[in-house]
Amino acid sequence: MQDWKVSAVPVLEGEGRVVGVVSESDLLPKEEFRDSDPDRATQLRRLDDLAKAGGLTAEDLMTSPALTVRANATLAQTARTMAHAKVKRLPVVDDAGMLQGIVSRADLLTVFLRDDEEIAEEVRREVVAHLFPALVPAVQVEVRGGVVKLIGHARDTSLVPVAARLVRGVEGVVDVEFKLTHSESAAESTAAPVDGGENLSPARAATSRILTGMYSLRVPTG
Repeated sequence: MQDWKVSAVPVLEGEGRVVGVVSESDLLPKEEFRDSDPDRATQLRRLDDLAKAGGLTAEDLMTSPALTVRANATLAQTARTMAHAKVKRLPVVDDAGMLQGIVSRADLLTVFLRDDEEIAEEVRREVVAHLFPALVPAVQVEVRGGVVKLIGHARDTSLVPVAARLVRGVEGVVDVEFKLTHSESAAESTAAPVDGGENLSPARAATSRILTGMYSLRVPTG
């Protein structure tokens, strides 16, 4: 851990199945109880920590079973798991529990370093083009510092809440703002996605479901 400057390491058995994790917190009892003689109440209350204080191997110290994440987990799912467990990194495993890699908080935060124009292009392609199609682009996309703004005219402004959810699902988006006005003249295409929603990114797949009638969302007026 010191050599690699990490706060935790996975413990493996066999050909690489993750059976536990040794973290900085697992090592703290060795220092805490190194020169102390805990009273009876402390011994009863902290049996696990005392066992770790006397441990000699990774198996003695590790937290088990290991908290892991599957390789196909979304970034949101991974971040939620880490936040709830209050851990800084997670082993990434396949369906058999074999180690594939490690994901850290820093890895998750890199998505917010995406270029603004890259984010804008994805929003245009996977959200605007499907929710607000038009012969002449009626909805413009601007991105600054990860904040997406959709500006222009839309024939069906009731789709704004749906668009907000889809835009927030694009990696790197910090927030989304709308400056859309209702327009009866917006020439919109009614063509459905070519592949019906299969083999699409999450944003485009959700858009496909909306266009094929699986969602019915309206915003109260007045």
